[in-house]
Amino acid sequence: MAASKRLTLLVLAAGIGSRYGGIKQIDGFGPSGETIMDYSLFDAMRAGFNKVVFIVRAEIRSTVEDIFLPKLQGKTDVVFVNQELDTFVPPQFLNPQRTKPWGTSHAMLCAKDVIDEPFAVINADDFYGLDAFAATADFFKHENTAHAMVGYTLKNVLSDHGSVSRGCGERDAQGFLKSVVERTTIIKENGKIIAKEKDGDLVLDAETPTSMNFWGFHPDIMPLTEKYFHEFLKNNHTNLKSEFFIPLAVNEMIKTGHGKVKVISGGNTWFGVTYKEDKEIVSAKINELVKQGKYPNRLWQ
Repeated sequence: MAASKRLTLLVLAAGIGSRYGGIKQIDGFGPSGETIMDYSLFDAMRAGFNKVVFIVRAEIRSTVEDIFLPKLQGKTDVVFVNQELDTFVPPQFLNPQRTKPWGTSHAMLCAKDVIDEPFAVINADDFYGLDAFAATADFFKHENTAHAMVGYTLKNVLSDHGSVSRGCGERDAQGFLKSVVERTTIIKENGKIIAKEKDGDLVLDAETPTSMNFWGFHPDIMPLTEKYFHEFLKNNHTNLKSEFFIPLAVNEMIKTGHGKVKVISGGNTWFGVTYKEDKEIVSAKINELVKQGKYPNRLWQ
């Protein structure tokens, strides 16, 4: 990628991690105490990303800055943005009882004023591998209008320790998303993959193209997302647990014809932490990649 091409990595690091029981974004997993975010930043920069925007909660911002600014200084541009409960929320929809963040789409929207170039969105606590970053960077070399979702296979992105939330997609013959549904309680049960829904259990196809929240967007997604968020708030501002997920914005964009999303390759490696029990597994996988020479023993030397 040409050095003049601006390409941003937007890291969603404001989650609470209630099922993990701690701040998993800054927990150490690598042989020298590296976080999962460290590996994503390392891979993104190798793939040609040259700006990083962190979305954080105010109470952990200074900690995240202390960890990552020394590592990234002189290597890439870095911006920190707080995800506040009232950011982009019209006054009539503010709820003083709300304590839970508004979700991934709102977190992305919080970066609206600091991104005006193509960007990738990732979770801070998911390990995606170099292929995902390289595929997204390559996509932006050739595509100026459509957006992208790095596709993973559902059976490969589950946890053995409990339920997970996943964006389950459906694509057309040209590889564009027809829809993506955020299913918040997916579990392996009796040899099947089950989504626990309000209307009952739903058996899912193990080969379903799945979002692990690795997206590639052009900046025109931001005003659309703001519009969709305000529409979402009209119906959900009194629900203290409601969340505005990226798939909700993507589905609305597709449905209204305001954008298309291509399912792209790159989803070859993924692991992440939802539960405390996942930590040992993730650490072992990272250490194995280090032994294979995929990553140095100390990332930031």
